[in-house]
Amino acid sequence: MLTKRVTVTVHASDPLSRAGLISHLRHQPSLDVLPERTEGERAGEERGDGERAGRGRTEGERTDRERAEGERVERERDSPAVAVMLADRIDESTTAELRRLLRGRDQRVVLVAGELREPDLLSVVEYGVRAIIWRHQATEQRLLSAVHSAARGEGELPPDLVSRLLNQVGRLRRATAAGATAGGTAPLFGMAPREVDALRLLAEGLDTRQISERLAYSERTVKNILHALMTRLQLTNRAHAVAYALREGYI
Repeated sequence: MLTKRVTVTVHASDPLSRAGLISHLRHQPSLDVLPERTEGERAGEERGDGERAGRGRTEGERTDRERAEGERVERERDSPAVAVMLADRIDESTTAELRRLLRGRDQRVVLVAGELREPDLLSVVEYGVRAIIWRHQATEQRLLSAVHSAARGEGELPPDLVSRLLNQVGRLRRATAAGATAGGTAPLFGMAPREVDALRLLAEGLDTRQISERLAYSERTVKNILHALMTRLQLTNRAHAVAYALREGYI
Protein backbone atom coordinates (compact mmCIF):
# COMPACT_ATOMS: atom_id res chain seq x y z
CA MET A 1 0.00 0.00 0.00
CA LEU A 2 1.43 3.37 -1.03
CA THR A 3 1.46 5.98 1.72
CA LYS A 4 2.77 8.86 -0.42
CA ARG A 5 1.35 10.61 -3.42
CA VAL A 6 2.82 9.37 -6.68
CA THR A 7 4.61 11.96 -8.78
CA VAL A 8 3.77 11.51 -12.46
CA THR A 9 5.24 12.99 -15.63
CA VAL A 10 3.44 12.61 -18.96
CA HIS A 11 5.27 12.21 -22.26
CA ALA A 12 3.87 12.22 -25.80
CA SER A 13 5.09 13.60 -29.11
CA ASP A 14 1.62 14.96 -29.88
CA PRO A 15 0.64 17.89 -27.58
CA LEU A 16 -3.08 17.09 -27.88
CA SER A 17 -2.55 13.48 -26.85
CA ARG A 18 -0.39 14.59 -23.94
CA ALA A 19 -3.08 17.03 -22.83
CA GLY A 20 -5.63 14.21 -22.94
CA LEU A 21 -3.51 12.00 -20.68
CA ILE A 22 -2.96 14.85 -18.25
CA SER A 23 -6.71 15.52 -18.08
CA HIS A 24 -7.24 11.89 -17.03
CA LEU A 25 -4.63 12.05 -14.27
CA ARG A 26 -4.44 15.57 -12.86
CA HIS A 27 -7.56 15.40 -10.68
CA GLN A 28 -6.66 12.13 -8.97
CA PRO A 29 -6.00 12.87 -5.27
CA SER A 30 -3.28 10.20 -5.04
CA LEU A 31 -1.26 11.62 -7.96
CA ASP A 32 0.91 14.70 -8.36
CA VAL A 33 1.20 15.43 -12.09
CA LEU A 34 4.32 17.46 -12.82
CA PRO A 35 4.97 19.62 -15.88
CA GLU A 36 7.33 18.07 -18.40
CA ARG A 37 10.73 19.74 -18.46
CA THR A 38 12.02 21.29 -21.65
CA GLU A 39 15.25 20.15 -23.30
CA GLY A 40 17.00 23.20 -21.87
CA GLU A 41 15.82 22.44 -18.34
CA ARG A 42 16.94 18.82 -18.61
CA ALA A 43 20.35 19.91 -19.88
CA GLY A 44 20.65 22.33 -17.00
CA GLU A 45 19.81 19.60 -14.51
CA GLU A 46 22.47 17.31 -15.99
CA ARG A 47 25.08 20.07 -15.68
CA GLY A 48 24.20 20.47 -12.02
CA ASP A 49 23.58 23.46 -9.87
CA GLY A 50 27.19 24.61 -9.64
CA GLU A 51 26.73 27.57 -11.94
CA ARG A 52 23.80 28.90 -9.91
CA ALA A 53 25.72 28.39 -6.68
CA GLY A 54 28.66 30.31 -8.10
CA ARG A 55 26.51 33.38 -8.60
CA GLY A 56 25.81 33.42 -4.86
CA ARG A 57 22.25 34.68 -5.04
CA THR A 58 20.12 34.64 -1.90
CA GLU A 59 16.79 32.84 -1.53
CA GLY A 60 14.96 36.12 -1.96
CA GLU A 61 16.67 36.70 -5.30
CA ARG A 62 15.64 33.37 -6.79
CA THR A 63 13.06 33.57 -9.53
CA ASP A 64 9.62 32.01 -9.30
CA ARG A 65 10.69 29.50 -11.92
CA GLU A 66 13.70 28.42 -9.86
CA ARG A 67 11.56 28.06 -6.74
CA ALA A 68 9.05 25.94 -8.67
CA GLU A 69 11.87 23.79 -9.98
CA GLY A 70 13.22 23.33 -6.47
CA GLU A 71 9.79 22.27 -5.24
CA ARG A 72 9.50 19.83 -8.14
CA VAL A 73 12.84 18.24 -7.29
CA GLU A 74 11.78 17.83 -3.66
CA ARG A 75 8.54 16.15 -4.68
CA GLU A 76 10.35 13.77 -6.99
CA ARG A 77 12.85 12.91 -4.26
CA ASP A 78 10.22 12.17 -1.61
CA SER A 79 7.64 10.31 -3.70
CA PRO A 80 7.52 7.30 -6.03
CA ALA A 81 8.11 8.54 -9.59
CA VAL A 82 6.20 7.21 -12.59
CA ALA A 83 6.44 8.38 -16.20
CA VAL A 84 3.39 7.81 -18.39
CA MET A 85 4.42 7.65 -22.04
CA LEU A 86 2.12 7.54 -25.07
CA ALA A 87 3.45 5.96 -28.27
CA ASP A 88 1.45 4.91 -31.32
CA ARG A 89 4.30 2.58 -32.30
CA ILE A 90 7.77 1.64 -31.09
CA ASP A 91 10.30 3.35 -33.33
CA GLU A 92 13.77 4.83 -32.90
CA SER A 93 12.55 8.03 -31.27
CA THR A 94 10.35 6.08 -28.85
CA THR A 95 13.18 3.81 -27.72
CA ALA A 96 15.48 6.82 -27.31
CA GLU A 97 12.88 8.46 -25.07
CA LEU A 98 12.47 5.28 -23.03
CA ARG A 99 16.22 5.11 -22.47
CA ARG A 100 16.24 8.77 -21.40
CA LEU A 101 13.41 8.26 -18.94
CA LEU A 102 15.00 5.19 -17.37
CA ARG A 103 18.66 6.27 -17.46
CA GLY A 104 20.17 6.47 -13.98
CA ARG A 105 16.86 7.06 -12.20
CA ASP A 106 14.61 5.01 -9.95
CA GLN A 107 11.66 5.77 -12.21
CA ARG A 108 8.97 3.42 -13.44
CA VAL A 109 7.35 3.76 -16.86
CA VAL A 110 3.75 3.11 -17.90
CA LEU A 111 3.47 2.76 -21.69
CA VAL A 112 0.20 3.64 -23.43
CA ALA A 113 0.64 1.90 -26.79
CA GLY A 114 -1.22 2.08 -30.06
CA GLU A 115 0.40 -1.09 -31.40
CA LEU A 116 3.16 -3.48 -30.36
CA ARG A 117 4.85 -6.03 -32.58
CA GLU A 118 6.29 -9.09 -30.82
CA PRO A 119 9.92 -7.87 -30.99
CA ASP A 120 8.72 -4.49 -29.66
CA LEU A 121 7.04 -6.18 -26.69
CA LEU A 122 10.26 -7.83 -25.56
CA SER A 123 12.21 -4.63 -26.16
CA VAL A 124 10.02 -2.44 -23.95
CA VAL A 125 10.02 -5.09 -21.21
CA GLU A 126 13.81 -5.25 -21.41
CA TYR A 127 14.06 -1.45 -21.20
CA GLY A 128 12.17 -1.60 -17.89
CA VAL A 129 8.59 -0.62 -18.74
CA ARG A 130 6.45 -1.71 -15.77
CA ALA A 131 2.95 -1.50 -17.19
CA ILE A 132 1.39 -1.39 -20.65
CA ILE A 133 -2.10 -0.21 -21.61
CA TRP A 134 -3.63 -0.28 -25.07
CA ARG A 135 -4.41 3.24 -26.17
CA HIS A 136 -8.02 2.43 -27.02
CA GLN A 137 -8.48 0.99 -23.51
CA ALA A 138 -6.80 3.85 -21.62
CA THR A 139 -9.67 4.88 -19.36
CA GLU A 140 -9.08 7.07 -16.33
CA GLN A 141 -9.43 4.09 -13.98
CA ARG A 142 -7.05 1.87 -15.96
CA LEU A 143 -4.43 4.61 -16.09
CA LEU A 144 -4.71 5.14 -12.34
CA SER A 145 -4.39 1.41 -11.67
CA ALA A 146 -1.34 1.11 -13.95
CA VAL A 147 0.39 4.10 -12.34
CA HIS A 148 -0.13 2.69 -8.84
CA SER A 149 1.05 -0.77 -9.92
CA ALA A 150 4.21 0.74 -11.43
CA ALA A 151 4.85 2.87 -8.33
CA ARG A 152 4.69 -0.29 -6.18
CA GLY A 153 7.22 -1.94 -8.50
CA GLU A 154 4.62 -4.31 -9.92
CA GLY A 155 3.78 -5.06 -13.55
CA GLU A 156 0.49 -4.78 -15.38
CA LEU A 157 -0.24 -6.01 -18.91
CA PRO A 158 -3.42 -6.54 -20.95
CA PRO A 159 -4.34 -10.26 -21.03
CA ASP A 160 -3.58 -10.60 -24.75
CA LEU A 161 -0.07 -9.21 -24.21
CA VAL A 162 0.58 -11.61 -21.33
CA SER A 163 -0.15 -14.52 -23.66
CA ARG A 164 2.05 -13.10 -26.44
CA LEU A 165 4.89 -12.41 -24.01
CA LEU A 166 4.79 -15.91 -22.55
CA ASN A 167 4.77 -17.47 -26.02
CA GLN A 168 7.72 -15.38 -27.14
CA VAL A 169 9.72 -16.02 -23.96
CA GLY A 170 9.10 -19.74 -24.48
CA ARG A 171 10.51 -19.53 -28.01
CA LEU A 172 13.50 -17.55 -26.81
CA ARG A 173 14.22 -20.04 -24.04
CA ARG A 174 14.23 -22.86 -26.56
CA ALA A 175 16.59 -20.86 -28.79
CA THR A 176 18.79 -20.14 -25.76
CA ALA A 177 18.90 -23.83 -24.87
CA ALA A 178 19.84 -24.69 -28.45
CA GLY A 179 22.63 -22.11 -28.34
CA ALA A 180 24.03 -23.39 -25.05
CA THR A 181 25.90 -26.10 -26.95
CA ALA A 182 27.97 -23.29 -28.49
CA GLY A 183 29.83 -22.93 -25.21
CA GLY A 184 28.39 -21.57 -21.96
CA THR A 185 24.91 -20.29 -21.22
CA ALA A 186 23.47 -17.47 -23.31
CA PRO A 187 21.36 -14.81 -21.57
CA LEU A 188 17.67 -14.54 -22.39
CA PHE A 189 18.18 -10.87 -23.29
CA GLY A 190 21.30 -8.97 -24.28
CA MET A 191 24.51 -10.66 -25.37
CA ALA A 192 26.91 -13.11 -23.78
CA PRO A 193 30.67 -12.38 -23.93
CA ARG A 194 31.28 -15.08 -26.59
CA GLU A 195 28.55 -13.51 -28.75
CA VAL A 196 30.14 -10.09 -28.40
CA ASP A 197 33.52 -11.56 -29.34
CA ALA A 198 32.09 -13.19 -32.46
CA LEU A 199 30.27 -10.04 -33.55
CA ARG A 200 33.31 -7.85 -32.97
CA LEU A 201 35.34 -10.05 -35.32
CA LEU A 202 32.45 -10.14 -37.78
CA ALA A 203 32.38 -6.33 -37.75
CA GLU A 204 36.10 -6.35 -38.58
CA GLY A 205 35.31 -8.25 -41.78
CA LEU A 206 36.32 -11.77 -40.74
CA ASP A 207 34.41 -14.75 -42.12
CA THR A 208 33.23 -17.80 -40.17
CA ARG A 209 36.47 -19.74 -40.62
CA GLN A 210 38.63 -16.79 -39.52
CA ILE A 211 36.41 -16.15 -36.49
CA SER A 212 36.65 -19.81 -35.48
CA GLU A 213 40.44 -19.66 -35.67
CA ARG A 214 40.65 -16.47 -33.60
CA LEU A 215 38.26 -17.75 -30.91
CA ALA A 216 39.48 -21.37 -30.97
CA TYR A 217 35.96 -22.62 -31.77
CA SER A 218 34.87 -24.90 -34.55
CA GLU A 219 33.16 -23.27 -37.51
CA ARG A 220 29.97 -25.08 -36.53
CA THR A 221 30.13 -23.54 -33.04
CA VAL A 222 30.54 -20.03 -34.49
CA LYS A 223 27.53 -20.60 -36.74
CA ASN A 224 25.53 -21.84 -33.75
CA ILE A 225 26.51 -18.79 -31.68
CA LEU A 226 25.40 -16.37 -34.36
CA HIS A 227 22.23 -18.28 -35.22
CA ALA A 228 21.11 -18.50 -31.57
CA LEU A 229 21.83 -14.80 -31.05
CA MET A 230 19.88 -13.69 -34.11
CA THR A 231 16.94 -15.96 -33.22
CA ARG A 232 16.83 -14.78 -29.60
CA LEU A 233 16.99 -11.07 -30.44
CA GLN A 234 14.84 -11.25 -33.59
CA LEU A 235 17.70 -10.08 -35.85
CA THR A 236 17.28 -10.77 -39.54
CA ASN A 237 20.89 -11.40 -40.62
CA ARG A 238 24.52 -10.96 -39.60
CA ALA A 239 24.66 -7.34 -40.73
CA HIS A 240 21.59 -6.60 -38.61
CA ALA A 241 23.28 -8.30 -35.64
CA VAL A 242 26.41 -6.17 -36.04
CA ALA A 243 24.31 -3.02 -36.35
CA TYR A 244 22.36 -3.95 -33.21
CA ALA A 245 25.55 -4.59 -31.25
CA LEU A 246 26.99 -1.23 -32.33
CA ARG A 247 23.79 0.66 -31.52
CA GLU A 248 23.47 -0.94 -28.07
CA GLY A 249 27.12 -0.33 -27.22
CA TYR A 250 28.31 -3.95 -27.09
CA ILE A 251 31.06 -3.32 -29.65
